[in-house]
Amino acid sequence: MPDNIPRHIAFIMDGNGRWAKAKGLPRTVGHRRGVQRVKEIVRAAAEAKIQAVTFFAFSTENWQRSPKEVNVLMRFLDNFLDKEIKELHQKNIKFMVIGRAKPLPENILKKIKAAQDLTSANTGMAVVLALNYGARQEIVDAAKLLCRKAVKGELDIENLSEEDFSRCLYTAGLPDPDLLVRTSGEMRISNFLLWQLSYAEFYFPKICWPDFSKEELNKAIKEYQERERRFGRIDAN
Repeated sequence: MPDNIPRHIAFIMDGNGRWAKAKGLPRTVGHRRGVQRVKEIVRAAAEAKIQAVTFFAFSTENWQRSPKEVNVLMRFLDNFLDKEIKELHQKNIKFMVIGRAKPLPENILKKIKAAQDLTSANTGMAVVLALNYGARQEIVDAAKLLCRKAVKGELDIENLSEEDFSRCLYTAGLPDPDLLVRTSGEMRISNFLLWQLSYAEFYFPKICWPDFSKEELNKAIKEYQERERRFGRIDAN
């Protein structure tokens, strides 16, 4: 692969339920397969020297799904925190969660804190789960934090910069995504990283997330490498 790999790849893991339905299986089987793909993609991204990967695991809108499906998703998350964090730590990977804490279950929140504390000093790739996450809510929370800083005299609003605002987002300290991958062929970003994706390249493979393998990740990276990122500039040619 050429050297111009994306520093940060964000994933909208779409299509677990449709994948299962197409095979005559319960939606839970699709979600279980989806979790397995997360593990594979984390390993593949680390091998490719990606600095950060962010997975849209559970949105603020997902609470509207059936209680049964929400419970299954929380159980899969609980199992992931129990079984995978130790391995991530051994591989020097930093684990992070972005999103609002409430109304996540208290036992999940405790495990998230323990996982983040355990891996906080790691210097390898960052694995980020967007959990109970919504980009508009993130921007509102950042605005509230900026207001509190201004009231305390810690910030001059007239000199507020984009960098100041970015430091108040959940993703503070991470590079903005260079590449967004959304599986299943849907072509929208669904309230995900609205600020951070301003200059990202988008890639919309038609396959569902349970079929998104290491090979598919390499295809996405190759597609990214073949694009010209201008950031508003005119092509020199």
